[in-house]
Amino acid sequence: MKKPEKHPFTLVYQDEDIIAVNKSAGISVTADRWNPDEQWLDILLQQSPALKDKKLFTVHRIDKDTSGLILYALNEESHKKLNESFMRRNVQKNYHCLIAGIPHENSFSVDLKLKSDGDEKHRTVVDKKNGKEALTHFEVLKPLGRFTLLEAKPVSGRTHQIRAHLAAVGLPILCDSLYGNAKPLFLSELKKNWRGEKAQEQPLISRLSLHAYKLEFEHPRTGTLLSFTAEYARDFKTALNQLGKIFA
Repeated sequence: MKKPEKHPFTLVYQDEDIIAVNKSAGISVTADRWNPDEQWLDILLQQSPALKDKKLFTVHRIDKDTSGLILYALNEESHKKLNESFMRRNVQKNYHCLIAGIPHENSFSVDLKLKSDGDEKHRTVVDKKNGKEALTHFEVLKPLGRFTLLEAKPVSGRTHQIRAHLAAVGLPILCDSLYGNAKPLFLSELKKNWRGEKAQEQPLISRLSLHAYKLEFEHPRTGTLLSFTAEYARDFKTALNQLGKIFA
């Protein structure tokens, strides 16, 4: 699990109604029942000079070890309208992820019912009888040898939906300790002529290789269509660059 950075967010956009933030991996969006004493993004945001004395309204969440875009409302009316947009599935969410494996098709969809907290590990599991409808569209962005950079577009918003769907079809996200293999990605295991000291080697990436890349939605007050993207985190970018060089 990746530790949060000293400054674990970058402000992407702010107006009087909303803010969009690029979150680092390793920090929770807000308090939850599993980690009540940990550092939370919403508290850190409220301590920043740009948002001092502002009240934040949580609109949606991404996993603690996922990096990327998070949207907050700054007033009750915007919060209400954004919640409605998410509930009506009028918000386009695009995620990028590194997976272990090669999909059979460049574009594919996974339509499997999911049940949250479905086993002893509190994972989201495929449950055709008792699960809720869940649909995710996937597209190959870049083949990388035995790995692949994928874009995921979840239509529904189930807990751990992308992770559970990819695991179910045998394409787990790299370094996913819950749904796949937690083993970090090391350059020495990819490059035959690597000559460094293994005892001192740092992994290319050691946390869930999932990034919330894009959000597209209507502004809650003006109705203007907004589209934001979040730059890749350093570890995600490093892993992509190295894999691209090796498997070019």
